[in-house]
Order: sequence, then structure tokens, then C-alpha cells
Amino acid sequence: MEGEKDKVILFPKWRVTLEEESLEALKEKRYEEALGKLNELLNYQIHSHEIIIGKLICLMELGRHEEAQVLCEEAMSQKDEDYYHYVHIYLTILFQTNQYSLLMEQVDRELEGSNVPYMMREQFRQLYDVSSKMAKEVNSEESNEYLKELKTAVESQNHENQWRIINRLHQLNATPDKKLYSLLKEEYIHPVIKTALFRWFQDQEVSDLIDVEKLGSQLHVKPIDVIGLKTHPTMKQTMLLISELEQENPTLFQLIKQLLDRYAYVRYPLLPPSEEAVHIAGALRYIGDQMLNIPNETREELNHNQFHYVDEIKMCEQLYLSIIED
Repeated sequence: MEGEKDKVILFPKWRVTLEEESLEALKEKRYEEALGKLNELLNYQIHSHEIIIGKLICLMELGRHEEAQVLCEEAMSQKDEDYYHYVHIYLTILFQTNQYSLLMEQVDRELEGSNVPYMMREQFRQLYDVSSKMAKEVNSEESNEYLKELKTAVESQNHENQWRIINRLHQLNATPDKKLYSLLKEEYIHPVIKTALFRWFQDQEVSDLIDVEKLGSQLHVKPIDVIGLKTHPTMKQTMLLISELEQENPTLFQLIKQLLDRYAYVRYPLLPPSEEAVHIAGALRYIGDQMLNIPNETREELNHNQFHYVDEIKMCEQLYLSIIED
């Protein structure tokens, strides 16, 4: 019976009737009724521009923006002569649903080309400008709420919440409150939280001198002047020393690299000098061999410095995993 249903043909007269009735319902703002008739036409594979636009209007008026967005994306993917009309509706949907970042990304893509009609180009730019302003206002309001939450999380010493909130503030490009600077020297602030704070300050180009105290070391520095974690000389030199393992034993290399990344994250910005890289690399290899039960009779015994880093790397691993779940 399903095969017979698939073969049903919509007679021209019935098609005209459905189109007229859907248009009439649309004009009279009977959107549910209009949507039903438009869906019936679409079920018969009648995908004219007018029907798609009619359905989009119904969905938007009924507050079904998610469905309208999906339909618009499908229509845009056809890249037909009505493409820019659909793009304009799509941007309107994004604006109405406060998806400002997505709207601006779409406008950027469209304006990279030279085919956008002049009038629409101007409308797209206007939408972009308004969205940019709205996004900043929303981010500012959201940031203020998160800053209040962070204060509460610090007072209650809830490290997990502190981590979550700081990362959200970082993502929002929020401007750090100067009152937060002092957290970097407080003993009760977790080392991982201090790293998250410092990297946020860095990305916001904080140029104030800040005291950082972590794991028995101290630093008086401007975040903007500090070399990034990934490009720090100690990280680069240590990576160079362990890189030969990537071909010899990929599993061991990945384990050691993960240990190094976590160790460096917990210590940052107070990493050991690059001259210590050879000892750090030796300690990492020792721990990696232990974890994978790899015999190391042929290798030299660890020296005092390397044993120090074995203990420190293991401690930092525990500190990292107490906050961050990879």
C-alpha cells in the first residue's frame, strides 16, 4: 500500500486550491492552518520559492525558530537564484534568536564574495553592526553575572566552579576585574585556578604588574609580557628532547607529552628555566616507563635533580586531575 501512496499525483486543480487557501490563511494570519496546507504541498515535492517563503513566515510567526533556521539552511544549500533572499531571512532568524556571533560569521562569509546585491550588502552590514553591539551588551551582562558567581565560588573555595566560571569569562573575552589580581598570590587558590586566571589576563593583554605565588615560587610580572605556555623555551626544549620517542614508541611519547602538558599547565607561569629541560625530560621518561611497565636497565640512574622533577611532575599530575577532567 505504501507504494501506491508514493504514486499519488497532485492534480493541478487541487494544487492551485491548496496554494490559494494557504495564501489566504497566511494573509489572515491563520498560521497553523497555512502551515498545514504548505506542508501538504511540500509532501507532494512542490518546492517553489513561494511555498518555502510561506512556510518560513509561518514557522517564524509561530515561534518555531529552530525549524525555520533548519529550513532556511536547507534552502540556502541549493544555491539557486533566490539564495540571497534566503540568506536575508536566515540572518533575521539569527538576530531574533540572539545568535549574534553566528550572524556575524555568516555576514563575513557573504561579504567576502562580490555577488551580494548592493542593497542586501548594505542591509547585511547594518545587521552585522547592530549584532556586534548587541553581542557586546549581552557579553557584558553575562560577564557581570559570572564575576559575581566567581566571587561566591572563591569564598566557598569551590575549585570546580571557579574553573568553570573563569573559562567562561575567558571565552566571553570579559575584561578582568582588577580585584582578581590578588588571587594569584593567595595560598588558598588552587594552582590550576591561578593558571586559568593568568592565561585569561594574558589574552586580555593585562599590562599591570601582578604578584604570582605558586608552589613555593614567586614572580612579579606583567601578564602581557610573559611568553605563552606552548611557546615557552622550557616547553620547547623539553619537547625537543623527548621527540625521538614519537617514532620509537608512539604510546610512550603520547603519555610523556600528556604528563609534560599537565605539569607545565600547573606550574605556569612559573616554569623552571630552559636549562632544566634535560632533567625534566629524564624524569618524564622515568615516569612513563614506570606507568607502562617498560624495563629501563640499560638507562642511567636518575640524578638528584631528576628525582626532584619526578616528585614534582607526579604532584602536578594530581593537582591537574583534581580540577580538570580530560
